[in-house]
Parts: sequence; C-alpha cells; structure tokens
Amino acid sequence: MAEREFPQCLKCGKGQLLPLSDYGRNGATIMYKAWTCSNPDCGFSLRIDNGEISYGKPISYTDK
Repeated sequence: MAEREFPQCLKCGKGQLLPLSDYGRNGATIMYKAWTCSNPDCGFSLRIDNGEISYGKPISYTDK
C-alpha cells in the first residue's frame, strides 16, 4: 500500500488533517466529506453538509 501524506493542521501545527468519507441519502459515497486533526488535543475539524462548509464542530463516531 502506498503511503500518503496529508496536510499539517494549521490550528495546532502538530497533527495532520485526515480525510473522512460518508454515504449520502441515496447510498452514494461522499469522498472527503470531512477533515479532522489527528492530534486528539486539538479537535479541529472541517466538514461539508448540504453544500455548506463548517468548522470546529465535533466529529462523532457512530457504530451502525
């Protein structure tokens, strides 16, 4: 597997921004719907919902 380099978090400067994907209402894959910092102390996130970009909201994990 090829290694990938992700951008450094500009908020904390310690972590990397990791891309997260999701599924849309009709089951289509949404690539890179959100990005979150790999540094757990930072908590920075950026996400796209219905065409609107928001940042700083916590990204949660749900087990479906």
